[in-house]
Amino acid sequence: MDLTLLLVVTIIVIALTFDYVNGFHDAANSIATIVATRVLSPARAVAWAAFFNFIAAFGFGTAVAKTVGKGLVRQDVVNEHVILGGLVGAIIWDLITWYFGLPTSSSHALVGGYAGAAMARVAIEEGWRRTLTAMIPSGWTVTLLGIVVAPLMGMTIAIILTVIVTWICRNGNRNVLDRYFRRFQLFSAAIYSFAHGTNDAQKTMGIIAGVLFTHPSLRSLVTASDGSLFIPFWIVLMAHAAIGLGTLSGGWRIIHTMGSKITKLKPMGGFAAELAGAVALFASANLGIPVSTTHTITGAIVGVGSMRRLSAVRWNVAGRIVWAWVLTIPASSVVAAVLYYLLSFIQRLIG
Repeated sequence: MDLTLLLVVTIIVIALTFDYVNGFHDAANSIATIVATRVLSPARAVAWAAFFNFIAAFGFGTAVAKTVGKGLVRQDVVNEHVILGGLVGAIIWDLITWYFGLPTSSSHALVGGYAGAAMARVAIEEGWRRTLTAMIPSGWTVTLLGIVVAPLMGMTIAIILTVIVTWICRNGNRNVLDRYFRRFQLFSAAIYSFAHGTNDAQKTMGIIAGVLFTHPSLRSLVTASDGSLFIPFWIVLMAHAAIGLGTLSGGWRIIHTMGSKITKLKPMGGFAAELAGAVALFASANLGIPVSTTHTITGAIVGVGSMRRLSAVRWNVAGRIVWAWVLTIPASSVVAAVLYYLLSFIQRLIG
């Protein structure tokens, strides 16, 4: 096996490792509400979420994967070291935010790392004045818009659903309603986990397809008859298996933040938040927008809490989360850029 092919295989393994960490880090997105309302125990909740994360492989298409694979960074800039730096940068940032219990976006850590490594390469080879030319503005317009739209979409849909459900159940007995909504939450959690798998696993698919596309002898594996990027089903299955296994491991620090620190949830509120998050994610997956599942479900939880009363939401916790969101792309970009410089330095020493 030549060294270039070995590097490609290594990157694919690290990409799947990122997918595992993504599932581990973002397990809170899928199960925080159902654990907080005590519908399922944590162990059963992660198993439930992991199953639906995996079977999402048989659901929606790969529009988000194609956006990540070719829509954010110039393809002539992308090489194995750029992809490797981006992946490791994203993994490091995910582990840092997991340690502090912050529900940040693995998706944005990935695209930030990808961009940081690409800009580092351009800075080295073309000069620092051309650093920003590594990026494709149109792709980033959609991605950055998603940072704002995702939580607002989750919050708005959650508020609408809460109003509708509250009106329908206005004359119901609270204890009876709780029993019914505990069952409904099994459905809404399943739908949200399916949507989470559909959206998040596609980022890794895009990276794997991208690295195969850069290798001349492997490019045919991910190239359609018209020459465009194609995501074969074996990549889809690998990505969903990795994210499902990561979810099964569960990142309990973040689950605690999402499930109880932002606001207290009842089964009715948990149902509304999960269903709202799922609707938002399915819509973005169809449009090919790589939005954050973390931002979406956090916005939905805040929306549900604010419908009880504004003081029901711990705004200081929400504020810290928003700051972590703002820092995610630049922080992962810096980490990935530093890693790319190190890889380039090592390569020069070896060469």
